[in-house]
Amino acid sequence: MLTSRRAFLKSASLLSAGAVVAPSLLTAAAAPKSYIGLQLYTVRDAMQKDPVGTLARIAKLGYTSVEGATYTGSQKFYGMEPAAFAKQLKQAGLIMPSSHYRLGEEQEKGQPVQGTMLHGWDKAVDDAAQAGVKYMVCAYLSEAERGNLDHYKLLADRLNKAGERCKKAGIQLCYHNHDFEFMALEGQLPFDVLLSATDKDLLKMELDLYWATKAGQDPVALFKKHPGRFPLWHVKDMDNTPKHDFTEVGSGVIDFKRIFAQAGTAGMKYFFVEQDQTPGSPFDSIQKSIAHIKRTLV
Repeated sequence: MLTSRRAFLKSASLLSAGAVVAPSLLTAAAAPKSYIGLQLYTVRDAMQKDPVGTLARIAKLGYTSVEGATYTGSQKFYGMEPAAFAKQLKQAGLIMPSSHYRLGEEQEKGQPVQGTMLHGWDKAVDDAAQAGVKYMVCAYLSEAERGNLDHYKLLADRLNKAGERCKKAGIQLCYHNHDFEFMALEGQLPFDVLLSATDKDLLKMELDLYWATKAGQDPVALFKKHPGRFPLWHVKDMDNTPKHDFTEVGSGVIDFKRIFAQAGTAGMKYFFVEQDQTPGSPFDSIQKSIAHIKRTLV
């Protein structure tokens, strides 16, 4: 999956995700579970072929918010300028409070990748602000971008710097985990290093509940250890097989009721259903997930 996500991030240079949110909908008074969100990586193929029709289809299923999959290369939102993509979201009745971005240490064809935290970040932040994005998320580290603990400390410095730029635009920077951040290096977890070595106001976390659980972590314990640091969640389930693979929300082993009960402790503002791989049409899977969420969680 990580290889496929990495390939998707690299191939999406002409089709990048954007966001728009009406400012009145993003006040602190907004109920954390008011919006049932979808991470657009789940329907990546459909978004590349027909973003306008796909957004409408997502809204018809009952989702009210979405999260962008990437913003790289073209520095456009699915091939559209910020205002044009904002218009399409509004027409679909959706908001997009969050969008994913890359770090940008790796090069492509010997050239730095624009629209990343290390290259073209000023424009990325300006475009995000124009489109209404409130959370810019470092989505994934390639293997070359991980390294040892010292490299994670360097990453923390870079996150602080990127977070400062976001703050000036009224945007919150976040970091999205997989499982490798919970693999010990020199007796420490990279995830802990990122939390401790960054300013809690400049960097918050988008906790991927599946990857944290698969890595043997208890999301509730993380919330209690770092209260208020997790405004965004990825909600995806883990099947009860030896592979512990992705499955629809409610079809696996993760106790979402227990986790959602701690939304206040976590500081959760928005959550997004994500299923990196589906057994059939992703639209069938996301329909099953939202049915369970409406029935049991919100």
